[in-house]
Amino acid sequence: MTEIEIRQETPEDYSTVENIVQQSFLNEEFSDHCEHLLVRRLRESSSFVPELSLVAEFNQEIIGYILFTEITIGEQVCLALAPLAILPDYQNHKIGGSLIKEGHLLAKKLGYPVSVVMGHAEYYPRFGYIPASEFGIKSPFKVSSEDFLAVELLPNTIQHISGLVQYSSDFCKKSV
Repeated sequence: MTEIEIRQETPEDYSTVENIVQQSFLNEEFSDHCEHLLVRRLRESSSFVPELSLVAEFNQEIIGYILFTEITIGEQVCLALAPLAILPDYQNHKIGGSLIKEGHLLAKKLGYPVSVVMGHAEYYPRFGYIPASEFGIKSPFKVSSEDFLAVELLPNTIQHISGLVQYSSDFCKKSV
């Protein structure tokens, strides 16, 4: 695969991105298949960080997407990664990893200390994520401890962060 370009999402990308997210989660067993509606809600929420809403392009076509939004853990503002979506034909080509790495770099520059994710325990550890419970970080949702993960973005910060994650109310709304 030739060069993938990663850039900030623009409003002109919204419908394409929502389609990619919907296609990406179509066959996921542990999905409500409404992640595209979650993205729409989060874009309109106070937790949205435009610089951390990224698309991956190949041959000037958007083929992947990642979103990090603000959460709090105790009193500390951190990030949640959700969702990461790649068009099915482009999965397993390290595009998701490129989006995660670029998102982490930008998040560090913006001063965010920690990111959490509810995701596959066999995938996210490649990018430094480990069970959040090891840091005393708890999910407000029913999820196995091995699938609720955290990564330290800024050195020597995670040991000072613990408690229940508080997501934006927009994150927790049920899709209709």
